[in-house]
Amino acid sequence: MTRQAEWETGLVKGHAAADDSGRAGVSNDAAHLEPYWAQLRTGLRSDIGARMFDQWLKPARLGAYCPMTETLDILVASEFSANFVSAQFGDRLRLAWRSIPAGVRDIRIVRAPDAGALRVLAVPADATPTQPAPATASGFQPRHDFDSFVTGESNQLAFSAAQAMAALEQPRFTPLFIHGGTGQGKTHLLHAIAGAYLAHTPGGTVVYMSAERFMMEFVNAMRANETMAFKARLRAARLLLIDDIQFIAGKGATQEEFLHTINELVENGARIVISADRAPQQLDAVDPRILSRLAGGLVADIQPANIDLRLAILEAKRLVAGDPPVPDAVIDFLARSVRSNIRELEGAFNKLVAYGQLTGRTIDMEFVQAMLADTVRANARRITVDEIQKACAAHYRIDPSEMRSKRRARAIARPRQVAMYIAKKMTPRSLPEIGRIFGGRDHSTVIHAVRTIEALRESNPDIDADVRALLRQLEG
Repeated sequence: MTRQAEWETGLVKGHAAADDSGRAGVSNDAAHLEPYWAQLRTGLRSDIGARMFDQWLKPARLGAYCPMTETLDILVASEFSANFVSAQFGDRLRLAWRSIPAGVRDIRIVRAPDAGALRVLAVPADATPTQPAPATASGFQPRHDFDSFVTGESNQLAFSAAQAMAALEQPRFTPLFIHGGTGQGKTHLLHAIAGAYLAHTPGGTVVYMSAERFMMEFVNAMRANETMAFKARLRAARLLLIDDIQFIAGKGATQEEFLHTINELVENGARIVISADRAPQQLDAVDPRILSRLAGGLVADIQPANIDLRLAILEAKRLVAGDPPVPDAVIDFLARSVRSNIRELEGAFNKLVAYGQLTGRTIDMEFVQAMLADTVRANARRITVDEIQKACAAHYRIDPSEMRSKRRARAIARPRQVAMYIAKKMTPRSLPEIGRIFGGRDHSTVIHAVRTIEALRESNPDIDADVRALLRQLEG
């Protein structure tokens, strides 16, 4: 009888089953080995060093035991880990078990059936490059969850794809590639995916790091002759999240390792989420094989937030901000003035509320303009009256010259009034200046136009919709 047949026969006689803790694959006869395993682990940690032990043997657990052959399975997180542990520590483990009266003559290092439950790996942003990843999800920000992510047309696809990637059921695509400008919410979604995944898979193996840290750790692992450990840690992941992948551009060895990592994870059915500041096809100096793999999953972009989404984000923050209250006029001003990215928009709001709470000041427009003068100037885009006239003429399908004509037909006058209203709202031009640009009209004509459109926006949904569409177009 072969050794494998002996082991299988002995396992049947040993009545392999789940023990009281529910661990699949542990025979009833293995329970008595747990105290010995705890004793051996203490000695092994001292023998091979805390770092190597924590990386390779701390996550391991006891598997099935064959009383006939006195063979014990030790379960690890992946085939790669099994091969590495067998090669590096197999003899030491075998001798350790034989040195105690536990009835273990041989061991097998094997991948656990539920390998994803063995370990959680998260790399905090402030971790040192050589520091082993902690066995908790401390690198994730709980406040960055799906509930706190405000959605709109510009980010709905990325949000829905992120939810699918984090769901209990296996997603139909991987990798998920999320791209968008700085401060648009990519990192928020990565944290939300990790948090939601761990909520339904508490022991799931999750690795999260920036591409820059991936590169630093890989280089340090090569210098320390620890590339096997680096490879195993990443390839044991059931969910891998890499932020800002553009930073590996031009790094040949790092790209090669990254490609091998994602290829193996995809083959093993792991989930992969990658973020970048641009689409895969626009990543310069990145290996075409990586671009092909990334584009082969689902690519979801996050566009700059439009005015409606910016208003929704500020409203969500206002609901939980507490005192002092933030008036509607301030919310509207912030949404229209801070357009660069969501992170800066939220930062501006937080600054106002914090200063208001610390100083006791009322958050009014005077206070806002004083506190955010630099931010508003940095976000200012010089929109000209000429741009406004052309946009309004195109929207209402009239000739741009009608904006300056003397014709008073409603089909011409109403678009002209809308253009005057928007010019007053979006440019620093004075009323007389606006009147002169609109065919030499008096400033009182501009005042009348502004008041008319303000009133119509309250009573006429079509006019309000026209104005909103034009504001979005011009602000974009």
